[in-house]
Amino acid sequence: MANTAKQKVIVVGGGIGGLAAALALTRRNIQVLLLEQAAHIGEIGAGIQLGPNAFAALDALGVGEAARKRAVFTDHCIMMDAVDATEVVRIETGEAFRQKFGGPYAVIHRADIHLSILEAVQHDPLIEFRTSTHVSDVKVKADGVEVIDTEGNVYRADAVVGCDGVKSVIRAKTIGVQHRVTGHVVYRAVVEQENMPADLQVNAPMLWAGPRCHLVHYPLRGGKQYNLVVTFHSKEEEEWGVRDGSKEEVLSYFQGIHQRPHQMLDRPTSWRRWATADADPVDEWGTGRCTILGDAAHPMTQYMAQGACMALEDAVTLGEAVARCEGDFDAAFRLYESIRIPRTARVVWSTREMGRIYHAKGVERTVRNLLWKDKSQEQFYSALEWLYGWRLENCLQPR
Repeated sequence: MANTAKQKVIVVGGGIGGLAAALALTRRNIQVLLLEQAAHIGEIGAGIQLGPNAFAALDALGVGEAARKRAVFTDHCIMMDAVDATEVVRIETGEAFRQKFGGPYAVIHRADIHLSILEAVQHDPLIEFRTSTHVSDVKVKADGVEVIDTEGNVYRADAVVGCDGVKSVIRAKTIGVQHRVTGHVVYRAVVEQENMPADLQVNAPMLWAGPRCHLVHYPLRGGKQYNLVVTFHSKEEEEWGVRDGSKEEVLSYFQGIHQRPHQMLDRPTSWRRWATADADPVDEWGTGRCTILGDAAHPMTQYMAQGACMALEDAVTLGEAVARCEGDFDAAFRLYESIRIPRTARVVWSTREMGRIYHAKGVERTVRNLLWKDKSQEQFYSALEWLYGWRLENCLQPR
């Protein structure tokens, strides 16, 4: 059996995926050097949704309890028609859902889920941090890897995992495939409870589907805040990135929707604007002792709320593959990719289709509103089994 105690892996990127990957590797007694370009390890954004698959991954990493303490467990997932304010579908996420999938459906502030993992990372003696480190190149060799930063520093290890996001340098330098700007723009804001309309203070992700636009809101931090996300098809030529937004732009895209959801658009005092991107699935994520994970591997839009969930699954599967292959990184990374590429491709394609369904108009909207009519909760759960049924015990099996 390989002696993994002396093995070392460089993880590039200190987001949710990078921290999770670092934890997954040290649980196999592998040393990790984590390189982060920002001056401080942290997260931007507002709320995210976590399915049972995410909690299965967090539990496998030993941080599930910390995340649960900061999360809000939902009672339902609700989809409304934003034009006439009728309910389209309601999926119960209470006890029957939790029994079915072995975990809850929850919402959490992105900073809180990041912190829940970061705390474990900071107490892990096998993990070394380097912040303010901008990686510019990677060289994959037969016996190891070299990672070079913009200052000319060279970091050597047995393997490298790129967790460096949509504009991944590791991805660009190895497989070379770039992201695709979708033209869909996402605005995010946090609204304090006292500024939230009473009839919309619902313990659920509540999605209002409109023509070429939608909005979502749900509680954060015990209901003291509410996350608000609005999405629309931009008329501009977009470039991937984040900047401040304006209420005027949001209002210009939300014409002809019901007053009940429309009132939310006046509530935020500030907005952040994301131009979104995804990428067409590919056959490989790396070569030799190099692979990628999370948004670096499979950037996706937010329509199925699975971006962070997939990164967490990736990290756990990577650790299990390394254990299965007894520290042979080349073999472990190819095993990891053989499992994760088809699964994340299915999520990317499903997410694109879900975005089309949310933004339906005309006859397509009418058909959309009939899709789930008279479906039982058991039928919903059966349809979601492929996604939410992931867990540590089956992570190396195709799903």
